[in-house]
Amino acid sequence: MAKGTGNVLAQNKKASHDYFIEDTYEAGMVLTGTEIKAVRAARVQLKESYIQIKGGEAWVQNMHISHFEQGNRFNHDPLRHRKLLLHRKQIDDLIGKVKRDGYTLVPLKMYIKDGYAKLLIGLGKGKKDYDKRNDLKKKEAKRDVERAFKERQH
Repeated sequence: MAKGTGNVLAQNKKASHDYFIEDTYEAGMVLTGTEIKAVRAARVQLKESYIQIKGGEAWVQNMHISHFEQGNRFNHDPLRHRKLLLHRKQIDDLIGKVKRDGYTLVPLKMYIKDGYAKLLIGLGKGKKDYDKRNDLKKKEAKRDVERAFKERQH
């Protein structure tokens, strides 16, 4: 099974708008019981989340996993920092790129693969405003061409 495939539960659509994604990594996550139940119910939001590397470990911050409705008083904190499971070589590679080249780590997708919650991480460089405008122009031009082609077929 390829990276990023599986039962997609949440997607960060803003990431491709704000960053040039150059490489992706698949990471497991350390979750509590009520968190994985909420994740399986697709109660996840990646919009404002980001990834930080502290003490040789990768952590996802600001990822919102809603409370599990059937949970009791030991329900999880929705915005707690969650540890990502990556190989040591991958973490060392990411540390080097983030510090030296000015890259950013961004969560792209969250999905269930073989019964485990996975997070697809993108290594990207921030886009400038003119890059974003160029992308919007290209997208709009492509949409116009498709619309004209569709009208022509009828």
